[in-house]
Amino acid sequence: MKPSRRLSVTAIFLGFGLAFLYLPLAVVIVYSFNASKLVTVWAGFSGRWYAELLADRQILDAAANSLIVAVVSASLAAILGTAAGYAFARFGQFPGRATLAGAVAAPLVLPDVIAGLSLLLLFVALGQAFSWMPERGLFTVIIAHAGLTTAYVAVIVQARLAGMARDIEEAAADLGAKPFTVFRTITLPMIRPAVAAGWLMAFVLSLDDLVIASFVSGPQATTLPMVVFSSIRLGVSPKINALAALLILLSLVLLATSAWIGRGALKRASLRP
Repeated sequence: MKPSRRLSVTAIFLGFGLAFLYLPLAVVIVYSFNASKLVTVWAGFSGRWYAELLADRQILDAAANSLIVAVVSASLAAILGTAAGYAFARFGQFPGRATLAGAVAAPLVLPDVIAGLSLLLLFVALGQAFSWMPERGLFTVIIAHAGLTTAYVAVIVQARLAGMARDIEEAAADLGAKPFTVFRTITLPMIRPAVAAGWLMAFVLSLDDLVIASFVSGPQATTLPMVVFSSIRLGVSPKINALAALLILLSLVLLATSAWIGRGALKRASLRP
């Protein structure tokens, strides 16, 4: 087969794959402006469902809960994941490394159902053992999401540190800088794009989670995926299309932010002597 023919066949399959992935998203966005109450029948252009969405207190409260959980858990995961990735990349073979690496990497392969059930049993046991332990709610969801997304941040930060030369760090140490000073003034600025990428990954994973939140949340801590799932079980409402369109817009903003951070890091690296 000629190279040009192989290229055209590849382009056709790529086009079908992209259409399969993104055409449903486009349909959801278009039908979010449908005036009909039936999601499959077009009855003209209207923005009424966005107005009804913004007036739905249940969805707004669930969205606020999801944003709080995602921001706080992603920040905790960024701190813990950065510490874990730095330890794996810089401390060599320290005692307990294999155990720590296994514990950090376990959420990457552990099914969400098993993780959610395990965390539920843990929080129930802690609640029975300690009277000061808060009931299941936003706190338990934040702890669960932070623990499970730390692995993703650790992998990203470790990969960045593994590919980064240590000459500047060693030179600063030779000149008398303490380890924390070296990390704060040299290492952290160099791995900041990786930390930001890990934070965005943890934020998206937390915002999207349904299974684990269903296990560890309480009646006053319903997240947005839980509300959407329960709404779909009762019948798809056009408000869900409007909500999906806004979430797609949020995803595009996060993607653009990640690309902007990446370009800025590459530009600074190219200007560095």
